[in-house]
Amino acid sequence: MNTPEFPLPAADRLRIVLVGTQHPGNIGAAARALKTMGLARLVLVAPEQFPAEEATRRAAGADDLLADAPVVATLAEGVADCRYVLGCTARSRRVQLEEFEPRQAAARAVAMAAQGEVALVFGRERTGLTNEELQLCHAAVHIPANPEYSSLNLAAAVQVLAYELRLALRGQTPSPASESRHPDDAPASHAQLEGFFTQLGQTLDEIDFHKGRTPDSAMRKLRRLFLRADLSEQEVRLLRGVLADAQRMARLADGRT
Repeated sequence: MNTPEFPLPAADRLRIVLVGTQHPGNIGAAARALKTMGLARLVLVAPEQFPAEEATRRAAGADDLLADAPVVATLAEGVADCRYVLGCTARSRRVQLEEFEPRQAAARAVAMAAQGEVALVFGRERTGLTNEELQLCHAAVHIPANPEYSSLNLAAAVQVLAYELRLALRGQTPSPASESRHPDDAPASHAQLEGFFTQLGQTLDEIDFHKGRTPDSAMRKLRRLFLRADLSEQEVRLLRGVLADAQRMARLADGRT
């Protein structure tokens, strides 16, 4: 559980997600980085070696975080219940995302955690996050390291973000308005949004929206549009109802039932 020095709900809603970590020592060092900053939630996505003695050794007393860390097969599973997901990466490639520096990202993460679960995602040591994994994120975080030597160890990058999260949490004040949202305004979870995006892609195919063009570019732009819209659960249900009707009409036009 989180340290009582952060009594507000936001602290318990922040998680660090490590994707495809290759060296178990980096998992342990990341756990140590979190615990020194008063954070306690670590999620591991398809680590190459875990559990491992090296991870426990490098945790240096933070092995309770390792013991509590869920291990899942995909990033989508690791952030399924999240309200907001930040992907830590070098300058983004084909995936165009809003980009923050660590201090901005931490402030945003803590603010969003007042409404629901928030994840900060770190990729593999050598290759980082794939474009497909970045598409699951609402925004990107870039650490402005020395451009002549910008290679950061995974645990060092986690430490930078954990420190900024600590500063943001220490400066946080209760926000009654954000803590008392009407149930109809409950924010959509990551899994609910991904379900919507899947149905949206299927609908666009069924109505021949792409006209033979590759759907990837349009779907990337539509994802960014709807992620910026900050949809609630009720709004996602409404949009999915519209899509269901469009699918039904497309099937009728094709002579299907």
